[in-house]
Amino acid sequence: MPDSVTSDYFRLLNEIGIIGQLSRTLLEARLPPGFVTAQFSVLNHLVRVGDGRTPLAIARAFQVPKNSMTHSLTVLERAGLIEMRKNPQDGRSKLVFITDAGRTFRADAIDAMAPDIARIAAAFPRDVVARLLPDLERLRKVLDADRDAPE
Repeated sequence: MPDSVTSDYFRLLNEIGIIGQLSRTLLEARLPPGFVTAQFSVLNHLVRVGDGRTPLAIARAFQVPKNSMTHSLTVLERAGLIEMRKNPQDGRSKLVFITDAGRTFRADAIDAMAPDIARIAAAFPRDVVARLLPDLERLRKVLDADRDAPE
């Protein structure tokens, strides 16, 4: 039987996993038909960390195979939400840039969640969220460092 420390940390990760699944499902229900959370997440990533990433760098950030990321990027490019440009440093690769339409798509998806966010806000006042965010961000950074560590 795991000790109580291990059990507490497993419970923490388990709750985060469940919350992640529920929030992805909630978001996907608000996206336009034909789009999934993975595609929204790419747009969100580009807004958060900046344009000009290679498809491989984005795939690594999401810890998915390059061909899975290529599929998401193809859908986004066909919809005009991203633009693929030649990499001036390496002619064999491309760089991904979010378009104005992509930024609008992301903003509209977030706006579509307003009723859901209002329901959450009723249960979790803003001061509670403000107290939780720094700890969650710190945990994300620990997990990011694990992801980015060489194998």
